[in-house]
Amino acid sequence: MIQRLRLGVNIDHVATIRNARGGAFPDPVRAAQLAEAAGADGITLHVREDRRHVNEDDLARLSKAVSIPINLEMAATKEMLAIALAARPHAVCLVPEKREERTTEGGLDVVGGHNSIAPIVHALSAAKMRVSLFIGADPKQIEAAAALKAAVVELHTGDFCHAFEAQDAEGAARTLAALKDGAKQAAALGIEVHAGHGINFASVTPVAAIPELVELNIGHFLVGEGIFAGLTGAIREMRRLMDAARV
Repeated sequence: MIQRLRLGVNIDHVATIRNARGGAFPDPVRAAQLAEAAGADGITLHVREDRRHVNEDDLARLSKAVSIPINLEMAATKEMLAIALAARPHAVCLVPEKREERTTEGGLDVVGGHNSIAPIVHALSAAKMRVSLFIGADPKQIEAAAALKAAVVELHTGDFCHAFEAQDAEGAARTLAALKDGAKQAAALGIEVHAGHGINFASVTPVAAIPELVELNIGHFLVGEGIFAGLTGAIREMRRLMDAARV
């Protein structure tokens, strides 16, 4: 049996619903507490530069509300570095960020952005936070992550999930093979391997079956499914499917 796969639940889109009207409800921190009770192994949130989802207050409240690890997603900027150093979450995942995108699309260009990313990685590591880089399953990007001594890479699963949902068998097979190769490469380099983006009940099984993966981070689908089945039920079903893929 392959080791148990951790589930990180991203609460950003609970805040998206809150922010659509303003006010305090629904509270993403309450969602994090429900996720912990439902069996989540960690909570992920992305404080974006435009604060379209969660914000610093959510991050501060979250640190007092749950006992499971907090994973802060952020752009590799001085502003976000200051927020991370003040909050000191368990982990920080550096992601690409564009104002015009709806959500984070594609992986971080560690090769091209080395000079700006390296000081952020070093500062976070020196502060004893686990540093993760959200990248595509590209051999050069994985090598660059290893050169920066990142503790974790999170492989972008969006291309696979999009092909899977479109019933593009060739595209799904190609992108899944790339994820498998990337996971093997990163693990061989001594990097812990996570994955995320676009995963739902249908697409989780082939991803969860990749033996080198240690953690999946899933948010938008769980929040959306929670509207119909309840957040607790959605998380428990995702947990069940992940466990079944590892038998």
